[in-house]
Amino acid sequence: MLRRSVILLFSLLTLSLYAQIERVEPTFWWVGMKNPQLQLLIHGSGICNRQVIIQYPGVQVLKTNRACSPNYLFVTLNIDPKTAKAGLFDIRLREPEKADLSFSYELKNRRSKSAQREGFTSADVMYLLMPDRFANGNPQNDNIDSLPDKVNRTLDDGRHGGDIKGIQDHLDYIKGLGATAIWCTPMLENNYEKASYHGYAISDYYKTDPRFGNNGDYVNLVEASHQKGLKVIMDMVANHCGTGAWWMSDLPFEDWIHQWPAYTQTNVKFSTLKDTHAADVDKKKFIDGWFDKTMPDMNQQNSYFWTYYIQNSIWWVEYANLDGIRMDTYPYNDRDAMATWAKAITDEYPHFNIVGETGLYNTPDNAFWQKDAFNSLQYNSQLPTVMDFTLQTSLSKCFNEHGKPWEEVGMNRIYNTVANDYWYANINNILVFVENHDTQRFNNLIKGDLDKFKLAMSYLMTTRGIPQIYYGSEIGMTGNKDKNDGDVRRDFPGGWPGDSINAFSAAGRTPVQNEYFNYLSKLLNWRKGKEVIHTGLLTHYVPENDVYVYFRYNDQEKIMVVINNNETEQTLNTDRYAESLKDKTTGTDVLTGKNYNLSSAITIPKETALILELK
Repeated sequence: MLRRSVILLFSLLTLSLYAQIERVEPTFWWVGMKNPQLQLLIHGSGICNRQVIIQYPGVQVLKTNRACSPNYLFVTLNIDPKTAKAGLFDIRLREPEKADLSFSYELKNRRSKSAQREGFTSADVMYLLMPDRFANGNPQNDNIDSLPDKVNRTLDDGRHGGDIKGIQDHLDYIKGLGATAIWCTPMLENNYEKASYHGYAISDYYKTDPRFGNNGDYVNLVEASHQKGLKVIMDMVANHCGTGAWWMSDLPFEDWIHQWPAYTQTNVKFSTLKDTHAADVDKKKFIDGWFDKTMPDMNQQNSYFWTYYIQNSIWWVEYANLDGIRMDTYPYNDRDAMATWAKAITDEYPHFNIVGETGLYNTPDNAFWQKDAFNSLQYNSQLPTVMDFTLQTSLSKCFNEHGKPWEEVGMNRIYNTVANDYWYANINNILVFVENHDTQRFNNLIKGDLDKFKLAMSYLMTTRGIPQIYYGSEIGMTGNKDKNDGDVRRDFPGGWPGDSINAFSAAGRTPVQNEYFNYLSKLLNWRKGKEVIHTGLLTHYVPENDVYVYFRYNDQEKIMVVINNNETEQTLNTDRYAESLKDKTTGTDVLTGKNYNLSSAITIPKETALILELK
């Protein structure tokens, strides 16, 4: 009886001691990383004066730092690349006249050739989806007791129940469409009372939101995607967290986030970052102001936070076996900190790719953020890929307008945008798109005109860069951002039990939806094997009569693209393109199979794009 009492007392004491260690991040790490140093964030009641003791071959405590809060320790370890082995070891926290605290930490082996993984490239087509609005594969995780925002599909800004299983159940649909990479908006925990569905107010950077699934489910999604030849890009957010973030009730440092005497929102003045005449107060308000009342602005000049965030990004790449990162609200961040972040990741993974949401609407401003771009500030972002918002703006307008040859309308918009490509350091590494989750739905802008949709998609899939499409565009989905953001983030039909239309199958789609899908699917699947489109050179000609002609070519192949943006058919005199045609006399349209004799004038039907393989 006495022995049982002692064991029970010891068990209770042990539980009490472990309860004081509430969190350790990163939750585990790997041997053989290029950077041998690892910073541990340890959070627990009153642990700030503890000495850290580790006795494990190849692991050395370099320094221990207190925070302002007594409940944190930041511990920097050196993990020797030659002597440290994968395994579990104890980390003890010691303080005189107090019982030791102890927890186990694990070092893992990396996947074979993990450092040499190839990221997404211009050979890919990226499919952007919002997990909450794509498909509900597991209704049992729709509501979580500990998280206040519950499912309500009647609300545009409510949670609708889409999840990881819903995505995994429809990987064949995405593959069949012809996309080769998936970008999901953030799926980390968002602990907030409303509008948490979008995922951009993260409350736990190491935890998948349980309404989507768990970390293991996310890893399984990536693995299942890889088995089907699909890459996965993780959407990350460095600029801000959510007010529900676990540290908000106990900040490690007062300057862990940017704090103001009263709520201060960013002034959204991107120009202050490069304006040599800008006032410091304006620069500070842009960078340090909060994105929204629900999204505290992180202080990336706090070295402990920034090391924490860099490690978190690498942790997800390694743990989930990612193929890329999309970084949210890129220019709102501290630009020097972001350069450090991007370089740390690409140093660890030299062939990896990262795209930043640059959100700027002229080419020089956009190109400024690409790695190795020329600028008089001598700034190098180290960011491989930027989003071509300049082209997106042109595409959102050009198919609804016509004008004089000298006017900035119609096909002249595209021509003039592409004419500024000399600003970019790497023209293949720009993300091109007509819409995303923050813009108007393209099909809303063109009022559901299938011909205009075909023009836009034909251009998008044959121009320079990495194309991105937005879920549902391939079936003509619409939505009006002027109503609210949720309206351009509607549920994919067929993703929920009881949906009247199941657009995931040809039999379930309407005839019009199938027209959209079949056209885009044929185009995407043709593009997969076309290196000339992925990396070929581009020559374009000044539009005449709102007809835009350009060529993609390499040493092996040449493609001629003709876009007639008119409401009437046009006759094209091919003599003008002799320098590009040279000895090519015929062209076969990849979408219709029709042959064209290019030694004489050809007729282009109204609002039609020709993609001609030349012979």
